[in-house]
Amino acid sequence: MGLTGLDIFKHLPKTNCKVCGFPTCLAFAMALANGKASLDACPDVSDQAKEALSSAAAPPIRLVKVGAGENVIQMGDETEIFRHDKRFNHPTAVAIAVNDNEDVDAKVDSINGLVFDRVGQHYEVDMIALVNASGDAATFKAAAEKAAAKTNKNFVLITQDVGAMEAALQVLAARKPLLYAADKDNYEKMTELAKANGCPLAVKGENLDSLAELVEKIVALGYKELVLDSGARETSKVIADMTQFRRLAVKKKFRTFGYPAIAFTSKDDPQEEMLQAATYVAKYASLIVLKNAKKELLLPLVSLRANIYTDPQKPVAVEPGLHVLGDVNENSPVYCTTNFSLTYFLVEGEVAATRIPSYIISVDTGGISVLTAYADNKFTAEKIAKSIKDLEMEGKVNHKKIVIPGAVAVLKGKLEDESGWEVIVGPRESSGIQKFAKAQFA
Repeated sequence: MGLTGLDIFKHLPKTNCKVCGFPTCLAFAMALANGKASLDACPDVSDQAKEALSSAAAPPIRLVKVGAGENVIQMGDETEIFRHDKRFNHPTAVAIAVNDNEDVDAKVDSINGLVFDRVGQHYEVDMIALVNASGDAATFKAAAEKAAAKTNKNFVLITQDVGAMEAALQVLAARKPLLYAADKDNYEKMTELAKANGCPLAVKGENLDSLAELVEKIVALGYKELVLDSGARETSKVIADMTQFRRLAVKKKFRTFGYPAIAFTSKDDPQEEMLQAATYVAKYASLIVLKNAKKELLLPLVSLRANIYTDPQKPVAVEPGLHVLGDVNENSPVYCTTNFSLTYFLVEGEVAATRIPSYIISVDTGGISVLTAYADNKFTAEKIAKSIKDLEMEGKVNHKKIVIPGAVAVLKGKLEDESGWEVIVGPRESSGIQKFAKAQFA
């Protein structure tokens, strides 16, 4: 069990400086005790106190890294059960299984091609899960060599044969793959391999009790870079087990289960598999290993992941400023909207579809939508006029005309007074932009 808030408070400087984001040192201590804050946020804590509080300051779910250099996947470091309390930190990594006895080159090529760009976000498959399906160490090593030559993605090496794992590590050790898995029969040798190569180690139990016992044995051997697998494969049981991991770690400070969790899909039907994977993203999997690699099915999964791992207290925003669509010139239309991501990309998509090279000014509204920003005095005539001036739009176009959203037509008169520009009221909905542009600018 961790220290209480009062235990932690005794070690704090008691200056109530508020730099940590809390009104008092006692409030900060209570947040630390509940895993809601980091000790690093305190500017005055002593080295002696840091040493005394190290266990209390550690997040309930340990941070575990897969990969080396800049190409590192971070898992764990989570503090919450419910994302509305505070954001989840590290999005679920997605791995696609590649058997060592199939066409490795072709399968890895197909995985490399699973790249998506959507509403300003870039998504791709994070890892290759190389499976020793052949049961042969030499085949596994050869597959590792082929896969390594084809991709710079991170790896999960899946075999409980220590000899086969050693063979694959001769090729991939420098990439710090996740080793899957240590079980009750091989855990000593697998732990030795993981320690020697500095690789994270997945621990597979037969149930929660056997997993807890196995984790404690591995920790006693001096290794804590672990990822948990209860051994369950039926969907409801996997969800129940991963929920137990999170609840026991966060609520009870049960360090034995305070590690990231790995889940494997078991459905053969591709659509059912993605539904299964989606539930695992929602319920605490840090890594999911999929069997299928169909682009049209992966996009909804990675989009869901992005939504779940978005900070619920912070709107998704684009960079405010001037956005250029096409080969613009001095006659190009100038549109104006907010920097709320959904609003901006709806507008951008419709403006792009007009095939008329255009400018779009996204005003910094703190990432909120047009009407919400207007009601909150964040999308005003003064702010839009300032954007026009700061972006030096008069030097870019010769017409001094700007299109504003129809929902804030009331800004027209004041914006014309503030900016000296002619204000054209556009459609209320982005779906009307193409027809509007054809009438105004074609």
